[in-house]
Amino acid sequence: MIDQTHVEALYDCDVIDNRGEKIGSVKRVWLEDGTGRPMWAEVHTGLFGTKESFVPIQQGRVAGGAITVPVSKQQVKDSPSMHTAEDHMTDEEQDALYAHYGLIPQAKTGEHDRLEGAGEHSTDWRGRNERDRRGADDVAEVTLSEEKLDVETRKVEAGRVRLVKHTVTEQRTITVPVTHEEVRVVREPVEGDAGRTGEAFTDEQAEMTLHREEPVVRKRTEASERVRLEKDAVTEQRDIKGEVRRERVEVERDDRR
Repeated sequence: MIDQTHVEALYDCDVIDNRGEKIGSVKRVWLEDGTGRPMWAEVHTGLFGTKESFVPIQQGRVAGGAITVPVSKQQVKDSPSMHTAEDHMTDEEQDALYAHYGLIPQAKTGEHDRLEGAGEHSTDWRGRNERDRRGADDVAEVTLSEEKLDVETRKVEAGRVRLVKHTVTEQRTITVPVTHEEVRVVREPVEGDAGRTGEAFTDEQAEMTLHREEPVVRKRTEASERVRLEKDAVTEQRDIKGEVRRERVEVERDDRR
């Protein structure tokens, strides 16, 4: 349970839902008038932290610089918008928040119950920044607020890449050695009739067959390369711009002489 001892630790504290998701950061704490018990946290939500939502924190747990609440992030996003005036929450606005979160306060205490049924609550709430203090009569103070940017990322489709295989025909030249036979005339002297092979002074002819090699081209198919697509995650720095508001204080004097 969260009480007054946790108020200082709640400022700018991260709010975590019941599933461990970050909802936003605490900008203001709403206290129960009379007891000073912290009941609601005003949290900046949305992509740039421009939306202000109310989160019940009475049953939350503070640990490790964060507060875990028993509601979901979607419930907070769908919570009714509050138009509080002069740091005051009306009974109607309280009723809307209790109805949205299914919470019923016990009478006169402002504590939250998860009981079924209706209940009466006339507790008056006033929103206070956790650093506000009621000073002495000789102290005047105001609380300054500012907006901060909370940026989240989401994955979107940036494009598609595909591998497409086509067949192309190209000319290829290969040099191969080929052999052919050529004729050579050899003359040898003959002595006497020992080397005679035919009759003298008659027509004769001798013949031989010449051979040569010719290239024979055959085609075969074989795998030459494997191509695949792989993805790598590349992280880059991206500048995000957004408008935020900040309050400043000026001192004005009205001297009376």
